[in-house]
Amino acid sequence: MVDPPATQPQVIGRALSHRYEQGPWLFRGLDLHLLCGRVTALTGPSGTGKSTLLAILAGTLTATEGTVDRDGVRTITVIAQSAHGVPGRTALDHITLPYLATGLTRSEAEQQARLVAARFGIEHLLEAPYRHLSGGEAQRLMLARGAAQRSDLILADEPTANLDTRNAATVIAVLGALAADGAVVVVATHDPAAREACDEVIDLAETARHDQSHTA
Repeated sequence: MVDPPATQPQVIGRALSHRYEQGPWLFRGLDLHLLCGRVTALTGPSGTGKSTLLAILAGTLTATEGTVDRDGVRTITVIAQSAHGVPGRTALDHITLPYLATGLTRSEAEQQARLVAARFGIEHLLEAPYRHLSGGEAQRLMLARGAAQRSDLILADEPTANLDTRNAATVIAVLGALAADGAVVVVATHDPAAREACDEVIDLAETARHDQSHTA
């Protein structure tokens, strides 16, 4: 008997609204349908709830109102804006770990890690301890580690914030490739180039204006 095909990852948000305590609503009545194979940008000025919405999609924060369904999502990778690694461990160690967790030998895991590092343009940094990396290098390392985890849902908070134009373009291209490999990818960003490269854009400033127009 042939097993039925697995459900393709998708994330469905219904009437999502959030505010902290009795403060103003960050966003209100937001409906989302995020599909694998697509990269979605979350945009809007600081304070409109981009990082908050990422946390809600990840399941680490519960929306004040509304629901989130993660159909076919078994694994989630969250890539924070401020990269946090183990200071004394090399860049190679950071990328190798997810492969070791799948049962690969050290040699096999390192081979795969080197391939992923090359995609992000950090193959020359693999022997460097994490504490010696610049902010932009650490950001790309965390993105590479996220790629190694092969998650169904990848949530990246300002992934190009600390990068120059060339490296930012590399990161955007790899995130697109991860989506093409079957992941749902959501990027919170202020970067116009990152926004333009995404398949769809959710402007949280627009949801705030929409809410104000209905409450005025």
